[in-house]
Amino acid sequence: MTNYPVATVEEYGYKDYRVLQKIYKIFSIVAVLFIVFLLYISIIMLAIQSVNSSSDVLLFDTFTLKWYAQMFSTRSLTNAIKVTFVTSIVATSIATVLGTLIAVGIYSYEKKTRQKIMLLNNIPLLNADIVTGISLMFVFSLLLPIFPYIFGPTTLIMAHLFFTLPYVILSVLPKLKETDPNLMDAALDLGVGPYKALRKIIVPAIIAGIFSGMLLAFTMSIDDFVISYFTTGNGFDNLSVWVYASIGRKSLNPSVYAFSTLLTIMTLVIMFIYQSLMRRGKKHA
Repeated sequence: MTNYPVATVEEYGYKDYRVLQKIYKIFSIVAVLFIVFLLYISIIMLAIQSVNSSSDVLLFDTFTLKWYAQMFSTRSLTNAIKVTFVTSIVATSIATVLGTLIAVGIYSYEKKTRQKIMLLNNIPLLNADIVTGISLMFVFSLLLPIFPYIFGPTTLIMAHLFFTLPYVILSVLPKLKETDPNLMDAALDLGVGPYKALRKIIVPAIIAGIFSGMLLAFTMSIDDFVISYFTTGNGFDNLSVWVYASIGRKSLNPSVYAFSTLLTIMTLVIMFIYQSLMRRGKKHA
């Protein structure tokens, strides 16, 4: 029996890339961590500054919670917080109700008509915030001869309603598409009135989409600065506008770091709930 030489895998052109794969894996992990660090460094610094006893951002003195305790001791900051929540809650509530009704109306149209309406609905989302803010300011300015004191709560809530409404519509429509298209007709055939059928049958079927749209609208409203800056009135500033004005006057109260940290945590919780609802909706789909 003749013994032929056994060829090695290297002779067939095989190259061992295991070392390079390990290096690539380590590099990928480091790169991801570095990118995450860059994305969240501002939030981390804000949280650190909220427990810094020194008001100097370049010097960390001792750990303290006094800025959290003094959060509502500054009148202007307290008013800004109140305006922020009142504006966001009112605008989100109106946007949720109107957005749900508009989404139901859009869903009842034919596909081509629905696409045309959705194109109009998406314009506020695709438009730059500064363009939207200036445009709304011009529109409200045209009403000044009739309503001299329109700038303030009215314009701020209307502006927030303008850019939060599309988010609710976009959240409700997918849930409507998952329901039976004959559900409304079946309810009407059984003698249920249109409004009662909407309230008792349609709304419970799309409640996850409504709630998701409401959370998303509230998150977008409470964080807004650019549109609020151009549509608010004197003495009625939300937190973002108040912070901008305080920085300009070099009178920023460190308590705002504490509130901003709490607001960030609340926003993350809201977004976590939103993502959980979306995943739950996909599982039941």
